[in-house]
Amino acid sequence: MCGIAGFVGAENPAVLRTMARELAHRGPDGEGFLSDTKRHVHLAHRRLAILDIGGGIQPMSLPDGRITVVFNGEIYNHRSLRSELEARGHRFATSHSDTEVLLHGWVEWGEELLPRLNGMFAFALLDRAGERLVLARDRFGEKPLFWTVKNGEFVFASELGAMTKHPSLRGTGIDRLAIQKLFAYSFIPGTRTPLAGVQRLRPGSWLDINLSQIDHAPLPAPIERSYWRFSILTDAAPAGTEDDWAEELDHLLGKSVSARLESDVPLGLFLSGGVDSSAILAHAADARDPKTIDAFSIGFTEPSFDESRYAERVAKLVGCNWHLKLCDLDAVRSELVALLGRIDEPMGDSSIVPTSVLCKYAAESVKVALSGDGGDELFAGYDPFKILGLARMYDRMVPRKIHQAISVLASRLPPSERNMSFDFKVKRGLRGLSLKPSMWNAAWLGALGSREISELFEEQVDPETLYGEAITAWEQSQAGDDANRTLEFFTNLYLPDDILVKSDRSSMLESLEVRAPFLDNDVVEFARRLPIDVKLRKGVSKWILKRSLRNRLPDDILKRAKKGFGAPISRWLRQLPMPASSRTSFLNQRVLSRRWADHAAKKCDDRGALWIWLGLDARLSHLAP
Repeated sequence: MCGIAGFVGAENPAVLRTMARELAHRGPDGEGFLSDTKRHVHLAHRRLAILDIGGGIQPMSLPDGRITVVFNGEIYNHRSLRSELEARGHRFATSHSDTEVLLHGWVEWGEELLPRLNGMFAFALLDRAGERLVLARDRFGEKPLFWTVKNGEFVFASELGAMTKHPSLRGTGIDRLAIQKLFAYSFIPGTRTPLAGVQRLRPGSWLDINLSQIDHAPLPAPIERSYWRFSILTDAAPAGTEDDWAEELDHLLGKSVSARLESDVPLGLFLSGGVDSSAILAHAADARDPKTIDAFSIGFTEPSFDESRYAERVAKLVGCNWHLKLCDLDAVRSELVALLGRIDEPMGDSSIVPTSVLCKYAAESVKVALSGDGGDELFAGYDPFKILGLARMYDRMVPRKIHQAISVLASRLPPSERNMSFDFKVKRGLRGLSLKPSMWNAAWLGALGSREISELFEEQVDPETLYGEAITAWEQSQAGDDANRTLEFFTNLYLPDDILVKSDRSSMLESLEVRAPFLDNDVVEFARRLPIDVKLRKGVSKWILKRSLRNRLPDDILKRAKKGFGAPISRWLRQLPMPASSRTSFLNQRVLSRRWADHAAKKCDDRGALWIWLGLDARLSHLAP
């Protein structure tokens, strides 16, 4: 895992080093630079050394200088690709560097290399023979990559903070629509970022920059192309019985976990005691002696947020080395604002707090950790999947005026501070049902509705624009039914733009690499072929995954209700001072002050919107001073 940065433009070694320095937490083990003055391409790399410690130094070039790459991530099938390339006549200088596989793979296959890669990655590759610079990102966007063209220069980096160190971004303003979407989804979906004109490269995409006329004409607009996108294959069910499917899923997940255990540095696992992380640990114990496996958990003194007893049960069952950090969440609160200032971009997902605590704890012992990310998205693990049928029935049968009356009554329910409380679910659910089905999933996740966002920004906000990404995903889906459309929404939007952002930023702050076995190519290809009724059956989520684990994990783990990784944000916000800076002056301060006061007085639960305000206030001073 590493950090990369660079630009196409006037040579400026000081700027390149400053951009790299901003990524030092992503790569504390070394740095490297390359400037190709003929093509005006300048590359920087910060290294977190995981594989081939001595041979994986970057930027890395082929001996003939044709190709140079800076790479962030891991290619899990690098050994099989290396063997295939060697059979085609390629000769490698390193013993087992996955970075070198990218160089030879590009020479052999060009852009057809990308769908062959099984891993997490973001890289920039300078192809001197082809006079092009190529940027690429993995299928789900596990590794971040941002880019822009400003004042005639192309700039890219792993994080927004590094982007802002390039002089062409000086004076860049805030993207108001991106911030509106942050309140609407609780994350920023798609290609937008908080910075106007700065884009996120889409997962499963690559960017092509033509350098052939660099000395004679303005830099042409980069061309973005897609090489893969997740979709449900409704008419492609695997052969065999459901038990055959469960057995195959068990085999593929075990194979994925085994591949992700390769490391030249200490490695461990995250363990919450939920189905997904327990599955990863159970499979890891097949591949390794359990006594050599370190599993890390955090527990909380607040009972409604604590899952440590389940993690302990699984750890004892497997026989691994279990490490528990018991946290007083009120003590964590004191570090809250500092954490929000360090996270690269504002997030509406407050579980960044316990995730960061867990990463910091694990990083004291290991440099790599496996997680259960992706299981909920691939196998319908979230609460909305269970209520879609009721939602459709409610939408058809309940007149708008009665719905409005029900919503008013629900708004009077006393707010609770408990994790995923009844009143929280009811109020969020009813807000979504005020909209078209194509907007439900985004509205159920979001902190505010469109009318509230209009009030906050003092302008009329069009719901069709606000929820545009959700609407497009829903209407362009070929899945046919609400459950599969919802699965595609969570996998194509929520997973890359919330879950994986949270995982990457919280782990990289601690120089820790996190790997997600559920996102293995073969596991995903198999999962997208499975019918929805084996993922969600009679109210049981992740049915086929649980069936595949029935000989590995006990029923009380497989059947327990999903809890989620939360923190008592509602209570914390009542104890923190209200933001008083001018960093969010583009928002209606009167509205925010009223919401803060009402929340503090327990008149309402406005945790989502106020958390976003707190994060914006903490981070925008770094991104757009």
